[in-house]
Amino acid sequence: METLTALLKDVRDFIGGTPLIVALLGTGLWLTLSLRGLQFRRLGHALALAFFRRVDRSQPGDISHFQALMTALSATVGTGNIAGVAAAIAVGGPGALFWMWVTGLLGMATKYSEAVLAVKYRIVDTNGNMAGGPMYYIARGLGWRWLGVVFALFAAIAAFGIGNLVQSNQIAQSVEDAFGVPRWATAVTLMALTAMVILGGIKSIGRVTAFLVPIMIVFYTVTALVILALYVDRIPEAFALIFREAFTATAGVGGFLGATLMVTVREGVARGLFSNESGLGSSPIAAAAARTKDPTTQALVSMTQTFIDTICVCTLTGLVIVVTGVWGSGLRDAPLTQEAFATGIGSELGRSVVSIGLVLFAYSTVIGWSYYGERSVLYLAGERAIRPYRYAWVGVAGFAAVIYKVDSVWHFADIANSFMAFPNLLGLLLLTPVIVRETRTYFEARASGPDSA
Repeated sequence: METLTALLKDVRDFIGGTPLIVALLGTGLWLTLSLRGLQFRRLGHALALAFFRRVDRSQPGDISHFQALMTALSATVGTGNIAGVAAAIAVGGPGALFWMWVTGLLGMATKYSEAVLAVKYRIVDTNGNMAGGPMYYIARGLGWRWLGVVFALFAAIAAFGIGNLVQSNQIAQSVEDAFGVPRWATAVTLMALTAMVILGGIKSIGRVTAFLVPIMIVFYTVTALVILALYVDRIPEAFALIFREAFTATAGVGGFLGATLMVTVREGVARGLFSNESGLGSSPIAAAAARTKDPTTQALVSMTQTFIDTICVCTLTGLVIVVTGVWGSGLRDAPLTQEAFATGIGSELGRSVVSIGLVLFAYSTVIGWSYYGERSVLYLAGERAIRPYRYAWVGVAGFAAVIYKVDSVWHFADIANSFMAFPNLLGLLLLTPVIVRETRTYFEARASGPDSA
């Protein structure tokens, strides 16, 4: 078993290392230039669409813009926002947070582009529901159905791994460590809660995530803001440290992990990419279900997902770790974030907040990724496979809660994620003219008259 784990780790490090990082960042930069920095120019308009636009039920789709955004956020705002940020800073030093910002800002253009194509090339399935995502825009936009099948296959595999097994296991571990709840009890509860949501399909998922995700993000971010208010005098120093160490060869924990400038950049970029999932091709599956007739409208809303996930939530986690001074303590992952919150507002309360945050974030990921996997299975095997898939998803959630070793699963899921990304990125690059044309059409129509999109 240890040999298998080591082999999977080596494969993951090779495929998901520099080649994937270069491909993701390069695509984000290309799309940013092609769209003339749309994510900076139109962010205000995008946020207004996401949070203040009235739902028009006459438009085609299954769920509102907001519900589509919350479904995508439910899958991306997860343990990476707590444990991933801490790991990046522990290994790469405070400067890694700067490179997470760079990754997030470029990733907004990627996320926007994915959603444009997802809505443009979506179809209506035999049950009258929307179906879309990279497998559809690769097959219908490029005419390469075989590559769409490759994407869907790896998306289905990755869903069970990083979207279910590791998240459910994290929930059980957090509840056991923080509150002493036995794993079997967590397994039963998790299966029941998951079944109640996902058996109802995307409309049920959309309603639950629209309620749960804002609560969990506000709960976590308010606590982080309270800590930053208590350490407000250290915030300017923290930003200075982040910017200084983002470009120095001495970045890192004073030799604790031997961090260099390359490590700082790599950790910040990698953790940022896998936190917001821009370019992996997962979130456009949810975007395709949005109730809209214009691809650009939902794309602008989807773009805010990366802004919220990386620029907002990850930044708060990182700043708390830096201002409390625990980043050089030798801890990493979730324990480092717990130590930062414990230092900021007291041991018991701080650790409880992080534990509850981990549980909520991980559970929302289980729900969100269930839909991604379902749509992938639909593409591969048709409607008859959906109900067995949902039951299997619930069963895996319960099984994952009672097992202890998941390293191999993590590595395998990371490999599947990487294989998801490459077909998706190729589709984005080759379909860039379509993305630019749809964007130009939308904003020209908006400039010439009332916004009816």
